[in-house]
Amino acid sequence: MKLIVQIPCLNEEASLPKTLDDLPKQIHGIDRIEVLIVDDGSTDRTSEVARRNGVQHIVRFTKRKGLARAFYAGLDASLKAGADIIVNTDADGQYKGEDIPRLVQPILEGKADIVIGNRDIENVQQFSWIKKRLQRLGSWVVRQLTGSTISDATTGFRAYNSEAALKLNIISDYTYTLESIIQAEHKGLAIHNIMISTNDVRRQSRLFRSIPEYLKRSMITIIRVYAMFNPFQIFMRAGAIILFLGLLVGCRFLFYYFLTGGTGKIQSLILTAVLILIGFQVMIVGLVSDLISANRRLLEDALYRTKKMELKK
Repeated sequence: MKLIVQIPCLNEEASLPKTLDDLPKQIHGIDRIEVLIVDDGSTDRTSEVARRNGVQHIVRFTKRKGLARAFYAGLDASLKAGADIIVNTDADGQYKGEDIPRLVQPILEGKADIVIGNRDIENVQQFSWIKKRLQRLGSWVVRQLTGSTISDATTGFRAYNSEAALKLNIISDYTYTLESIIQAEHKGLAIHNIMISTNDVRRQSRLFRSIPEYLKRSMITIIRVYAMFNPFQIFMRAGAIILFLGLLVGCRFLFYYFLTGGTGKIQSLILTAVLILIGFQVMIVGLVSDLISANRRLLEDALYRTKKMELKK
């Protein structure tokens, strides 16, 4: 059983040595532990520091591509390196290496495909009050959309077995955390949760520059991914709401039509026609999107089989 710990990095030459030193050297049930660094176009000596500290695998981008791309490239490289289990952690030392054995245990026992290390958000010292509220809100939204029990949807401390890593296809350019959970739930992957403690990291986040930017990008990611997996439900509900509003306005027109003997309120009639037309169009978009979604599932299955064949060579 081979475990690869992958660490996405962006200018982490200062913090990387301590993070690597904190990783466990042995885990019961694991025969071999290796480390993979994804250097997301760092302008410092991150890759050189990784080599000097004995990192076995280094994937380096010549230009920054973002955390989501780095994460996905790490999954692909880890699978090609023969990983049975992949643990993702941060280079800034926020997550504790001593929690990795607990993180992979449900996978070793065959109880989970993905294990997520939930932080105690309220006690994370480097998070502001606003960020804590947004973290809670984001996790709540993901739980409502997927029916999961994950209390920390944005944590990057996770473990994946090889099957889960093969089935995930990250399309976001921003972050993988929310998208991978939504995908995993809709693909029937078993997700397990554990509670973890974290180290205090005072460094400013490199993923986003401001709270409004983080909120905007996260909401776009959630809506985009959920719509990709549930287009029929989303568009049918939206279309039904618009149709209902059109019927309400139509009832208003009929009320005044009979009350005043057929004069006035022509604007209501026009609005009724427009809303009903838009409602039907949105529903048609839902039908077409559902057909496209079915085609996407077939393509993902073909991609999964292709990846499996590549790994067997």
